[in-house]
Amino acid sequence: MSVVTRRSGPADGAAGPGSRLPDELWRWLLDTRATRPQEVAAAYAQRLRPPSLVSGRGTLFLVAADHPARGALASGGDALAMADRRGLLERLVTALAHPDVDGVLGSPDVVEELLLLGALEGKVVIGSMNRGGLDGAAWTMDDRFTGYDARRIVECGLQGGKMLLRIDDEDGATASTLEACARAVSDLAAARLMAMVEPLPYARDAAGRPVLVEDAASLARVVSIASALGTTSAYTWLKLPAADDPATVFGATTLPCVVLGGAPGPDPAADLVSWGRALGEPVVRGLVVGRSLLYPPDGDVRAAVDSAARLLRAATEGEQA
Repeated sequence: MSVVTRRSGPADGAAGPGSRLPDELWRWLLDTRATRPQEVAAAYAQRLRPPSLVSGRGTLFLVAADHPARGALASGGDALAMADRRGLLERLVTALAHPDVDGVLGSPDVVEELLLLGALEGKVVIGSMNRGGLDGAAWTMDDRFTGYDARRIVECGLQGGKMLLRIDDEDGATASTLEACARAVSDLAAARLMAMVEPLPYARDAAGRPVLVEDAASLARVVSIASALGTTSAYTWLKLPAADDPATVFGATTLPCVVLGGAPGPDPAADLVSWGRALGEPVVRGLVVGRSLLYPPDGDVRAAVDSAARLLRAATEGEQA
């Protein structure tokens, strides 16, 4: 069975919340992986590209799916939630079928599986670039580029590349990541493609573990650093947490920003309120959310995506969220 005949089927026929990809389709995907690897290149080449990076409303709503590549598999109370690849793909196909979801942010393996399943036609695809700072590893701040590079993003017809930039002033490994991100920003800009930088301040706790620092001053500092990376900022976007003081954090840049959904909290309604505050800032253009939408507490992916979509519409069109 060719990739072309499968291209429109999965997204149109996505099963309901908690269900799985059909057995026939799952076996087809596994067989294609094993016996027809050339189909991946064909899927990249034949994919229908989106007409623009942002929607007609000037916003960008992406589902993030690059966590497994860094060994971050937990969601909620399940330490191996994202290790179930069939379940992850079903959730992604469900989310991508929502008309307000513009596309996906993912590592090459996930993007290629979604391509083969036909779920990325006309969608924005942002390739995840540095996944080498493994979750829990001693070298986690030395976030090596082990995924897409700028050349491959161009060749594959993707709309941009994303990089994680965790900054810990006490960890020398931050410097090499900083330099690598600057180079990637320059390379993507040379191709006139978006560079999505996710700058996050970190510090070590009493046990020596890296912990995200979420105060406005620390976030505004890394925003300023990330905004200046590379030989030009013309194509740079920033991916940032909602923050308790969004005016200070998002007021530190003129670059377009998207709100980082982060790990799902115990209260989805509180997450929505926090995202809504950030979406009111002038530089904020959208949402990039992964686990909070793919693994909601009630398991209803469609409903979680719909709630986030209404929130984004309310921020841009004055609709009732």
